[in-house]
Amino acid sequence: MLKSVKTGLGLACVMAVMAGCSSTDTDDSAQQQMTQVQEPVIDTPAQETAVPLDNVVYFDFDQSLLKPDTRELLIQHADRMRGNAGTVRLEGHADELGTREYNLALGERRANAVRDFLVLQGVDASTLEVISYGEERPAQNGSSESARQMNRRVVIN
Repeated sequence: MLKSVKTGLGLACVMAVMAGCSSTDTDDSAQQQMTQVQEPVIDTPAQETAVPLDNVVYFDFDQSLLKPDTRELLIQHADRMRGNAGTVRLEGHADELGTREYNLALGERRANAVRDFLVLQGVDASTLEVISYGEERPAQNGSSESARQMNRRVVIN
């Protein structure tokens, strides 16, 4: 009972303060001056703010097949790329296992797999550039399996 009385008194005090702060001016000229000073509001559709997408697609060891979870990411990229006049570079990479030549070819196969999927999604093939760096530009240095996994990738630039 005492708690509800305190709550009621607190609410009454807040209401009294708010009522004391309100203006009782009924002069319409002051309101008109305020609206003239404010800039006009243009009713335009809200611009979509693009959420940044991950730009790296990872692959399994010695594979150039797209993983199922990668496909959804690539569909989102394709949605943004369709109708875009800019060129997008697909950079294929590999880990350090294998010969230099083999890794260059593997990086190219990976980048081509991404390109082919994007083209199937309606992206203009002429806007996609494929390049392979093989093992030459690792994302992570080292010989651990986690480092190698980070290096088996295609970067979308």
